[in-house]
Amino acid sequence: MTETPARRRELPGGMNGPVLVGVMPGQHPVVVEQAARVAASAGLPLVFGYADVTVYPVDGTTGGPAAPIDPDGVEGDAPDAVEALKEVIAGHLQEKDVQWTLVPLAGEPAKALAREAEDLGASMIVVGTREHSLTATLKDVTAGSVARHLFHRQDRPVLVIPVNPRIPDDDD
Repeated sequence: MTETPARRRELPGGMNGPVLVGVMPGQHPVVVEQAARVAASAGLPLVFGYADVTVYPVDGTTGGPAAPIDPDGVEGDAPDAVEALKEVIAGHLQEKDVQWTLVPLAGEPAKALAREAEDLGASMIVVGTREHSLTATLKDVTAGSVARHLFHRQDRPVLVIPVNPRIPDDDD
């Protein structure tokens, strides 16, 4: 299905807003696919949110005007990243019957997703786990995970999709 604006639909049990999905360049396809399954089963649209950490929201909103943190830094990468993500998401959702859109967000991902979820009246937020690597472990130790920040900072359900589950063996 093609990209379409998200719309609200009233369903029993409080699931009446879109499903907000945090995405980033190089996003593992299982996150997009699982979020699409959840949204389709509830008859809800998907809103993918890409938080660009190199900009900050000027007016306090996530999708509104943004300014670069370092004006002399990287030039023009965010629009390219958004367009590339649109193409990747469209490819993953080609055979799925779900409405979706992608919104650029500004700032730290957990805060940006929480603000956007509030603005949209999202039913839930979906994020993926990090790959198992030394770099990912160091990021978790220093900054914490987006999922952890989300479920401590807002009252919506947070669905965390394992992208590379590590199956413990008998020695773990």
